[in-house]
Amino acid sequence: MEIKNIILLDIDYITHEEKAVIRLFGKEKDENGKTGEKKIIALDDTFEPYIYVIANDIEKCIEDIENLDFKLKKIEKVHKKKFQIKGEFLKVTFTHPQDVPKIRETIRDLESVDDIREHDIPFYRRYLIDNNIFPMSEIELSGETIPSFPSIKSKDSNLEIMKLKKSPKTIDSEFPNLRILSFDLEVRNPDGMPNSKKDEIIMIGISSNFEVKKVISTKGKELDFVETVSSEEEMIKKFVELVKNNNVDIIVGYNSDNFDFPYLKDRAGIYNINLDFGMDGSGVKFLRRGYANAASFKGLIHVDLYLVMRRYISLDRYTLERVYFELFGEEKIEVPGDRIYQFWDNGGEELTNLFNYSLDDVVSTLKIAEETLPLSLELTRIVGQPFFDLTRMATGQQAEWYLVRKAYEDNELVPNKPTGGEFSSRRSESAVGGYVKEPEKGLHDNLVQFDFRSLYPSIIISKNVSPDVLLKKHLGDDYNIANYLYKEETDEDENKFNISPEYDNKFAKTPKGFIPSVIGNVISERLKIKRQMKETDDPTEKRILKVQQDALKRLANTMYGIYGFSRFRWYSMECAESITAWGRDYIKETMKKSEEYGFKAIYADTDGFYAKYDR
Repeated sequence: MEIKNIILLDIDYITHEEKAVIRLFGKEKDENGKTGEKKIIALDDTFEPYIYVIANDIEKCIEDIENLDFKLKKIEKVHKKKFQIKGEFLKVTFTHPQDVPKIRETIRDLESVDDIREHDIPFYRRYLIDNNIFPMSEIELSGETIPSFPSIKSKDSNLEIMKLKKSPKTIDSEFPNLRILSFDLEVRNPDGMPNSKKDEIIMIGISSNFEVKKVISTKGKELDFVETVSSEEEMIKKFVELVKNNNVDIIVGYNSDNFDFPYLKDRAGIYNINLDFGMDGSGVKFLRRGYANAASFKGLIHVDLYLVMRRYISLDRYTLERVYFELFGEEKIEVPGDRIYQFWDNGGEELTNLFNYSLDDVVSTLKIAEETLPLSLELTRIVGQPFFDLTRMATGQQAEWYLVRKAYEDNELVPNKPTGGEFSSRRSESAVGGYVKEPEKGLHDNLVQFDFRSLYPSIIISKNVSPDVLLKKHLGDDYNIANYLYKEETDEDENKFNISPEYDNKFAKTPKGFIPSVIGNVISERLKIKRQMKETDDPTEKRILKVQQDALKRLANTMYGIYGFSRFRWYSMECAESITAWGRDYIKETMKKSEEYGFKAIYADTDGFYAKYDR
């Protein structure tokens, strides 16, 4: 049996001989810690899809499921926890992931079934969680090399196909050095908005962190970074060849999901050119992510920085020029979009400006990528979902998938996503926000700032705010450990509960809630990393540690806000309203206390206030 270590870049599954086969895409590292030329696609056909069934009569439920006119792999009793209450449940295993949506509602509707769980976790994500492996990390593969596989069409001599004999495992490793390429199209657009059926691509700008920096174009110019080709067809072929020959790990663009890749695919289609960048030899596919389509290649990660930046910083607008100025304080070259075709047609100095603009676009995009992607890469290694998916997730989704992984580690059943009716009902609810005191007009001196450190995460931890320890007034499927442990009227005893101001929601002081325990561990890990940052004098290590602590900070700060997010699996309006109620209470109390020492608050907002010293 062969053992190989790879950096896991991507994952999917295909169907082969009516069986689901997981495919892991990765590259071996070279002696410098960078992704090397050797590419590996590992195949695992042993993993099987499953769901959990919450039965009101387990033996009757087994009988009912076995009598269904549907082929199942197996039904077994398992011990899990539901809102921390230990119990016996059924694990129903299917022969193929596509069988799950076909039969799950039939199982849910059985009289012996109260509910089903974890039916809405995609198969490849389930594989990552159950095997405790993390994308963008080093994993160990055990198996044998095979000469070919039907779904893999690549002729790349550097590609090996491996059939796994054992489940992969994560190895502690340093952050991988990845090969990043940015690209951008310029299109001749005499009628305004470019039309891919008739408006040709006139330039393709390229920049990278491996010394490739140029503009490919069908017009020549005495500029050392311009490569002139005879036609648009040759330009597209050159671009495809350049990406495939340079062992690219991540290809980045700016609004490339919405414009560059759809446009490039359309123009390439006119010349029967296949954008076969995939490690398996496949072309571009557009996958639904959120409300938009995302351009995807197997084993080559495409990142649209426009989407990343909308979650990375808060701006009035998210043009490339605006984002670049915000991050680096520098103006980049601009050409009015509606005049690009005129610069192209006029030639001379305007054409030179257009070439410079094209190169500046991709250089700026690469610089933004190098500045911002380390945070997303680190979040990928923490959350444990593919980098392609993570860069298209809202921060709340990132936190939720982190919690899904932690629930599996804790043997806790994961709540379902809301149904349409539940979602609509939740959207009609909203929690009151933080306390705000409007600033007093005028000039003020002798000012002091009072600021709570991590106010909301601290409230969640100290007050144990979590749906599994909330004493529910109306029981049902939300029956939890608090209601299980504290059933009698004497449970109103404040020694047993943290009671929120304004709403009187009661959270058991023990046991520790699932989400508070997760946030507590995140914060503890962050503080440990911050101590390591102070102790090290190595600038490289300090930079890596900073990215790690920034990622953990973002994760912790996100978690407090998603209790009230309508699609959140652990949704709880009681939790959301209690957190902000305690926050308002704390800041008002602190402002009042400060008056005893001669301070007068002149402005307050959520987790801090400004006060002037009056004595």
